[in-house]
Amino acid sequence: MKTKLIFTILALSSTFIFAQKKVADKFFKNYAYVKASDLYQEAVKKGDSSAHVLTRLGDCFYNNSDSEKAATWYAMAIEKHDDVDPIYYYKYAQSLRSLGQYDDAVVYLEKFNEAQKDEDRIDGTDFTNVALYEKLKSTEGIYVDIINLPINTINSDFGAFEYDGTLYFASTSKKTKDELYAWNDQPFLDIYQSDISEGADGEDALNYTYPNYVKSDQINTKYHEASVAITNDGKTMYFTRDNVSKNRKLKADREGTSHLKIYKATLVDTTWQDVQELNFNDKVFSTGHPALSPDNKTLYFTSDREGGYGQSDIWKVAILGDDNYGFPVNLGAAVNTAGKEMFPFVDQDNNLYFSSDSYLNLGLLDIFKSDVLKGGTSVENIGAPFNSGLDDFAYNINTGNGRGYFSSNREGGKGSDDIYSFEICAQMITGTVRDSRTVLPLAFASVQLIDETGKVVKEVMTGEDGFYSFKVSCNNTYNILGSKADYKDDLREVSTSLINGNEVTIDLNLIPLIIEDEIVINPIYFDFDKWDIRTDAAYELENIVGVMREHPNMKIKIESHTDSRGPDNYNLTLSDKRAKSTRDYILSREIDPSRIESAIGYGETQLVNDCANGVKCTKEQHQDNRRSKFIILENKQ
Repeated sequence: MKTKLIFTILALSSTFIFAQKKVADKFFKNYAYVKASDLYQEAVKKGDSSAHVLTRLGDCFYNNSDSEKAATWYAMAIEKHDDVDPIYYYKYAQSLRSLGQYDDAVVYLEKFNEAQKDEDRIDGTDFTNVALYEKLKSTEGIYVDIINLPINTINSDFGAFEYDGTLYFASTSKKTKDELYAWNDQPFLDIYQSDISEGADGEDALNYTYPNYVKSDQINTKYHEASVAITNDGKTMYFTRDNVSKNRKLKADREGTSHLKIYKATLVDTTWQDVQELNFNDKVFSTGHPALSPDNKTLYFTSDREGGYGQSDIWKVAILGDDNYGFPVNLGAAVNTAGKEMFPFVDQDNNLYFSSDSYLNLGLLDIFKSDVLKGGTSVENIGAPFNSGLDDFAYNINTGNGRGYFSSNREGGKGSDDIYSFEICAQMITGTVRDSRTVLPLAFASVQLIDETGKVVKEVMTGEDGFYSFKVSCNNTYNILGSKADYKDDLREVSTSLINGNEVTIDLNLIPLIIEDEIVINPIYFDFDKWDIRTDAAYELENIVGVMREHPNMKIKIESHTDSRGPDNYNLTLSDKRAKSTRDYILSREIDPSRIESAIGYGETQLVNDCANGVKCTKEQHQDNRRSKFIILENKQ
């Protein structure tokens, strides 16, 4: 008897492993990665270490940006299975890079590339792969308006920075031929400003007034000034200048080179005054291209000082106040290379942009984006139309309105370096999360924005009004997933158009699982004359599991009912088997058996309508009687 019981338990365990895996697959397909990972891990605990389960577990955490757990499961999959899909070498490598384990990551990037055709190799790992360059040059699927500004001249204009309706930039436009810079036979640079206004009705382009010198008699000299950064309060300007003496004479090191330095000025009324040199400059190396963190507590800059990785690196220094600064810190190998990294910019989301002549690029300086300031290690070439075969640099963007500027000496411009404005097409997805039964807004509901690859891009929690919003790209397809404890998820697909600034409204209606004294789910279906839990039934029963986990003191009883078709005793026996099979599935999900008081089948003894034996009824009327009930007996808080 004992041996028979053991074999029965083992058989049930195998059945539940298979069922849970299929249910997990269904949750995974619907982007419910937390629920899917829970089920996959249950399958692993019960002996299923297949490549499918292990890699799916990795994907659950990878798509939610949990690199540490993703790496754990990918490593296990790769170790146990020689025939794992090569894409998981890449995902494992990406996870390792995110964790700073660069040497191990390189090993798996190489493994991935060895398994790929040339056109499928990963960006940055094969500088001879023409397909990668073609990919960077392509603007397919990118919706950005690029405009060569009317203020550009035949000489050099670059480094635009917009603040409070004024554009600051470097230009040579008003210097004379007697003030030429020997390096490029062009005039020395000064800082200019131009007022910005909205275009006329029906015109998208902005208007820029004729440029004038920046409002100051202390900033511009006969030598170079450029690269402006202004604090959030508009009271402090950081800028780059040649190394000049107090009487504005050019100063050089022993080899005759005049290096760059960073200065700051203070706004007094409407003019910039009190120009001061920052104390971490030096005459033996250059320090320039200032940029500020969103909170204005850190200054980023370019320098060729000792301790770097290449010709010029991106550095940072803490702004301590009262004209005091911390010790300069190199951003490290996650950004800097043996080449040139320069022109840093940090957007409101703490993404770092910079220009480099290294990495995989289209030629000379390209603009790159990195998440290093957020703890990541990725560096991405942002590609065309921002990058070209020539120098592209001094990128900045206002993530609030999608408008920004960059500089380039690409073909088709007006002069040496030109300033280009751009506006990225963006739209809003907004909506309200409601209780489908009461139609009232739901607070503290989770809403996830999921891209076409299945990755969770962003997650927000609703307030008391149930409202959520996401800023998204034009001409894309997303999934919006709403969830809340004691409710069924609501998943909606939405596609954005090519209309910049358009708003798409997608309301989410979450179906409550607890109604009065019952947990209510969709009908559980069984195959004819069977009581095995099918995948679709298990998917529904996971709602019961979720509610019971959310309420650890809840106790229930299970009832299973049939319609009147078929012999009475047969219906009674079949429904009882189905009730107990339903109970067993819930218990297999580590629910304490004491929390299910009973699981009883009542056959056709408790019909909800008049469709008794011999009464002619429709299929739908009979269906009303085929039901499972999960009655709450106790729910102590």
